[in-house]
Amino acid sequence: MSIYLDNSATTKPLPEVARLVYETLSGEDTFGNPGSLHRLGVLAEKNLNESAEKIAKLLSCKKEELFFTSCGSESVNTSIMGYVHQNPRLGKKIISTRTEHKASLESLERLAKEGYEICYIPVGLDGKPDLQALSDAIDENTALLTFTHVNNESGSILPLEEIVAIRNKKNRNTKIHLDCVQSLGKLPIALSRMGIDMASFSGHKIHALKGFGLLYIKTGVRVQPLIIGGGQQKGMRSGTQSPYLASAFALALEKATENIEENLSRLTALRDEFSKNLQEVGAQILSPEDALPYVLNVSFPSFQSETMLHCLEEKEIYVSTVSACSSKTKTVSYVLSEMGIKREIAKNAVRFSFNRFNTKEELDQTIAAIKEIYAKYEV
Repeated sequence: MSIYLDNSATTKPLPEVARLVYETLSGEDTFGNPGSLHRLGVLAEKNLNESAEKIAKLLSCKKEELFFTSCGSESVNTSIMGYVHQNPRLGKKIISTRTEHKASLESLERLAKEGYEICYIPVGLDGKPDLQALSDAIDENTALLTFTHVNNESGSILPLEEIVAIRNKKNRNTKIHLDCVQSLGKLPIALSRMGIDMASFSGHKIHALKGFGLLYIKTGVRVQPLIIGGGQQKGMRSGTQSPYLASAFALALEKATENIEENLSRLTALRDEFSKNLQEVGAQILSPEDALPYVLNVSFPSFQSETMLHCLEEKEIYVSTVSACSSKTKTVSYVLSEMGIKREIAKNAVRFSFNRFNTKEELDQTIAAIKEIYAKYEV
């Protein structure tokens, strides 16, 4: 039986999600285009609206503030580039960190080539941005702050309340975009009470399906569309919408938020015991102590990242080295480097990322496998 510990890369769809998708796709009258005027189109639009209402309720926002996209990256791209392009008079400065997901970093690089000033705030060993540096950087020319709620490699949790307070004090016209891809379903999210203006989400990180993303834009915030053509979703995101992807996401989100605090508590206990056992083997924990317990970054002495990954893979235990979006580059994690972790430690880093269904038995088996690997190579 395989053990899957790479849930930050993607998650296995829930059985009930798979059933819902099958029933929708195999139905006689559930495959219509929500833009069509006939009965099948009306039914599809009804299903789409019901999913939007359900999602809005679960995320504490208005249905009209949600837009369906193809993935988290599209949502991030639209938020960052779409906002500044739509509001050129509100400032040419954008503040972020260099530990963001590539979807954010490459958006910022493109904007830098267009003449925008990109200010990268340093982060500490805890992965959190330097708040004094942030306060010093915000000025009347600052259009946007864009940060990740939970870092996908370290599990570091953004001090959002402090950041919102700093923004409110320095420049209330500055907007905040939050990448919530890794925090959705793991931390409580109430969009209307968080003090942010835009947020990005992904379906396949919460046991829904690949191919679905979500974009939150607060009422009154103007964003230029990234994809144009058919005028769907009030012109904000053209392209035929998928009722079955939306309903799959709504169901997965409902299941993820049912026992969110209990899951958080249980995973914290599992992570803490796993960390203790790893340290006894000789591993070094790289994630901060207060990181989200669903992500644990670890460095194994004498084993480069890919070596340990493939040794575990031989035992049908699946982990990752860096973000799946950067794993083909064969470089040391830029996130760990920005946190100040030395290259000789970072090159041996492996990321274990959990879901709410992982068990103590699975983690105990993983520890046993790591001990066998060390014994085999006489390290």
